[in-house]
Amino acid sequence: MLSRKLLRRAAITAASCAGALALSTAGLWELDRAFPPPLPAELTVSTEVQDRDGQLLRAFATPDGYWRLETRLDQVDKQFVDMLVTYEDKRFWDHEGVDVLALARAAGQFATSGHIVSGGSTLSMQLARLIEPRESRSLGSKIKQMLRAIQIERRLSKREILERYLTLAPYGGNLEGVRAASLAYFGKEPKRLTVSEAALLVALPQLPERRRPDRNLQIAHAARDRVLTRMVSSGLLGEREAARAALDDVSGLRRTLPALAAHAAYAMLPKAVPGQPLQLTIRKSVQEGLEQVARDAATKLGPRLSVAMVLADARTGDILGEVGSANFFDASRSGWIDMTKIVRSPGSTLKPFIYGLAFEQGLVAQETLIDDSPVDFSGYRPKNFDMGYQGDVSIRQALQLSLNVPAIRVLDAVGPTRLMARFRQAGVNPILPVNEAPGLAIGLGGVGVTLRDLVQLYTGLANGGKTHTLHDGTEPASAERTTATILDNQANWQIIDILSGVKPPEGALQRGIAYKTGTSYGYRDAWSVGFDGRYVLGVWVGRPDAGAVPGLSGYVSAAPILFEGFVRSGLATVPLPGKPPGVLSPKREDLPMTLARFGTGSDGLVQATPTEPAPTIIFPPDGARVDLGTNSADASPLVLKLQGGRAPFRWLANGKPLTGIDRRRTATWQPDGTGYSTLTVIDAAGRAASVKVFVE
Repeated sequence: MLSRKLLRRAAITAASCAGALALSTAGLWELDRAFPPPLPAELTVSTEVQDRDGQLLRAFATPDGYWRLETRLDQVDKQFVDMLVTYEDKRFWDHEGVDVLALARAAGQFATSGHIVSGGSTLSMQLARLIEPRESRSLGSKIKQMLRAIQIERRLSKREILERYLTLAPYGGNLEGVRAASLAYFGKEPKRLTVSEAALLVALPQLPERRRPDRNLQIAHAARDRVLTRMVSSGLLGEREAARAALDDVSGLRRTLPALAAHAAYAMLPKAVPGQPLQLTIRKSVQEGLEQVARDAATKLGPRLSVAMVLADARTGDILGEVGSANFFDASRSGWIDMTKIVRSPGSTLKPFIYGLAFEQGLVAQETLIDDSPVDFSGYRPKNFDMGYQGDVSIRQALQLSLNVPAIRVLDAVGPTRLMARFRQAGVNPILPVNEAPGLAIGLGGVGVTLRDLVQLYTGLANGGKTHTLHDGTEPASAERTTATILDNQANWQIIDILSGVKPPEGALQRGIAYKTGTSYGYRDAWSVGFDGRYVLGVWVGRPDAGAVPGLSGYVSAAPILFEGFVRSGLATVPLPGKPPGVLSPKREDLPMTLARFGTGSDGLVQATPTEPAPTIIFPPDGARVDLGTNSADASPLVLKLQGGRAPFRWLANGKPLTGIDRRRTATWQPDGTGYSTLTVIDAAGRAASVKVFVE
């Protein structure tokens, strides 16, 4: 009987305990739901602007003034994470928020020594303190941290807890998180830390102000060494490795965080979404090089002068580097103005496109002679930059020397309206004076463009005549990106060939680039735009207030910056495009009569003499051998060009008419095999001209 009573009583007691435990557990769950920890879905972090590869270009402080960069575990050196866990919470991966063994050890040490020897806080408890700062170090505060740590462990994974700790941990001053600390103290992201650097970053959060290396270098040094010693005793580091790390100096310098591409970065801010970095097409290494070149150049140029630069990939339109001013914060240079987007006079930088149209229309060859002497175009009297004249020069010399009079003679033949239409076709809309139609003055800078406009036009020269709309990531998502033809491939190569022969500025290394300079009226703007087979770099120099600068010129002021910019960009030089199939560059003595000298007849047709109206095939020359790659799958057509005659024109190849008739003086013919062929053109008056060519 007694045993039954005891069993019944034990069962009742067990049931009561289980019920009490269940009630207690239920109560704890209710309390947990009623008083959740302050864990926002997204932390308030600095807005980051990154380059095309995810590298940090610029960060903006949080609203409360902290540099707090969101941190993921894959952004941090694994050895640092191992050292942190070993030093702060070696059973982090096993406990559920509270390490009972660590608390017992800390309590025992306190009882025997009378002071705190080691703490029992886990990383989860430290995160609880970071998201809910305590007002005192009382026992009640510690218990609250423990309860919060348990709540946090129920809601976040171990990885998420670590990432939040690494984002919020204090590192002195207004630095929070290991990324901000690593950038400020070491000048690099925490992906590849040395053992010494990792040990210092482990030590700082315990006493961030007291251990700041920029203020208390010796204390920081000693704290780092204590971490190294602990790592040896824990078996994470060998004695020799720790000893070598202890020999490394601890820098007392606090660096500024990356602050590149200021204008583009600020332009991106309206797109900011909390917790998501903003991305530009810029490449960080290119941007760093260009900004340094701009700063150095502005210092040499003198006060109030600024420098702007744009470097783009001609094959895609991606802007890889852009400098809106020499120094964003320099008020004397109006550094806050993005001079890459300000409309200014381009000087002579548009001349290559004038000559390109002339090549395209068959009006000139490189060795065609043109008169450089005073001329009057119905009251417009262009003068050369040096006020001198060369007399007879070749088209090649006229462009390389940037002579004004020949350029205007050629523009008068191709037509200012046609030039402007080609610019608009390429996505660039030059600004003309109000209520004025395109005139000859546009050839010498009598029109407004931006630096980005110029670079966009020159992407065509570097890309076989095809331009791409420039973009850097700041544009609206709906912004149209287009590809257009600025020049045909053969005319384009003629311009490349000429510009690649322009002499580099004094002291500059020849890097296999082609380039053109320009100086606006009144010495207000100096330009230089250059390119290789892939990259285009444009440079503007001047005063943001458009003030005159005596002695300013494209060749002297901007060209040296262009060549230095290519060097400091770090980009490997890409060879310029090769000569397309079918392109000939005849010597002067081999030119047909109509291409020997440039002149304009009363009807606007370029011809040898005003009394020679009959059509003449100027390309290909009679008897020429042309390699069109006829036997390959990508055989090129042969471009046919003529002068004189009366439109419309009909072309025949070996007696068979080509499709249709055309008012243009250019056509294309796709031969169906190799060997000799006869090409004939017949004008509206029935006059004909023929040439015989050999197709290879």
